[in-house]
Amino acid sequence: MPADIAFSSATALAAKLRSGKISALELLDHYIARVEKHDGALNSVVVRDFERARKRAKAADRALKKGGAWGPLHGVPMTVKESFNVEGLKTTWGNPVFKDSVANYTSVAIERLQAAGAVVFGKTNVPLLLQDLQTYNAVYGTTRNPYDLARTPGGSSGGGAAAVAAGLSAADFGSDLAGSIRVPSSFCGLYAHKPSFGIVPTRGHSLTPALSIPDLSVLGPITRSARDLEPFLRAVAGPLEEDAPGWVLKLPASRAKSVKGLRIGLLTDIEMSPIANSVRTGLESLAAWLRKKGAKVTPATLPIDAAKHQAMFMRFVRGVAAARMNDAVFQQTLADAARFAADDMSPPALAARGLAQYHRDWCAAHEARMQLRAMWADYFKDHDLLLIPGTPVPAFPFDESPVREARKLDIDGRQVPYNAQGFWQGIATVSYLPATVAPIGQTPAGLPVSVQVVGPYLGDLSTIGFARLLEQDYAGYTPPPAFTA
Repeated sequence: MPADIAFSSATALAAKLRSGKISALELLDHYIARVEKHDGALNSVVVRDFERARKRAKAADRALKKGGAWGPLHGVPMTVKESFNVEGLKTTWGNPVFKDSVANYTSVAIERLQAAGAVVFGKTNVPLLLQDLQTYNAVYGTTRNPYDLARTPGGSSGGGAAAVAAGLSAADFGSDLAGSIRVPSSFCGLYAHKPSFGIVPTRGHSLTPALSIPDLSVLGPITRSARDLEPFLRAVAGPLEEDAPGWVLKLPASRAKSVKGLRIGLLTDIEMSPIANSVRTGLESLAAWLRKKGAKVTPATLPIDAAKHQAMFMRFVRGVAAARMNDAVFQQTLADAARFAADDMSPPALAARGLAQYHRDWCAAHEARMQLRAMWADYFKDHDLLLIPGTPVPAFPFDESPVREARKLDIDGRQVPYNAQGFWQGIATVSYLPATVAPIGQTPAGLPVSVQVVGPYLGDLSTIGFARLLEQDYAGYTPPPAFTA
């Protein structure tokens, strides 16, 4: 089997499987062999389910011989984030308290991927409780970036991005609350899609049993090709079984049929979250190419003050985190928040207040969010898409110091608060907007640079369609040289 087949798109692999050019078992074994050869350097596929996957791959091959494909992903070997429950496999969220916890059911999204024909052969690493833009924990250790092993692949879906970038899996499926799909995909030169909030059921993506939908949280694919994003999204999107009698999901057609004529906003300058020169250069080069191809690219501004937006983002993100705390830890957060002055807008103060907020405060913030969403809806009447940095910096060296709020990012010699990088993820997250990440080049040191394509609510096919246009004519995934053998 050609070595480069490991770096093919999931769509191309599915076509080869359907045509009989390769069997599901052969393809699975090829990826398993690559995991066994390369993952010692990366530490990405931390929960392995090879034997059950082989049984399913054999069943997929038998089904094809009988003329029955299971779905568009028939026989495609893939991994999923460790935080998804998969019956019979560990789900720890990187927390040693749950190191022996084994799921007794499979999450809805993973069931849907399997129904579409996917062969899940492992789960990929995460940070503790999914709460970091790096990937390390006391259960599984640290995951490394395949483009530079001294750097992070991002988080919290960092294990999945590292595995897909290094050709250890055809695709991964992750979750995103504050950039957890988008940051790793940016750092690892991949494609990813954060869906519009609410269109993909999150049930079963939880450390303890839960039926409610967490605010902000969405689920989506990480792939090597923009062509793969829509099939994965369609496989998992739609109502839960109990809601299906009352509604169906019909996403609007893509606005991005051609670059020519597209109305695009470009946002790059936010003082509280500056971007590296290498990222700015990548975005400016992309904008110049788009204009040359006939798109109208104009500077964009946030509908509200950046500091207010970040405060809103932190309130919602920390509110979700607080729901996972036990009583003793929550009581400590109340005491921590009380130590900050009411007008203190520092990152530690915003984080503390978000964790300790009253429901009344959350409701007021939610009303402000709904007003912001209305502003974005007006913006997208006159603009098809908004382009922002995938991340403000390329992948950075590991920093596992215990106090996250005290960490700093070096951006071209400027020391910036670590949490400030989350600002760019919050733009789509707070307002429930879809966002697609696409690679647009590399730094001189060979680190990926990416763009984040934001669209109107339910405009998922437009952001994905634009990523496909970029892949076709501008830039795409480039395998990390150390893992091509």
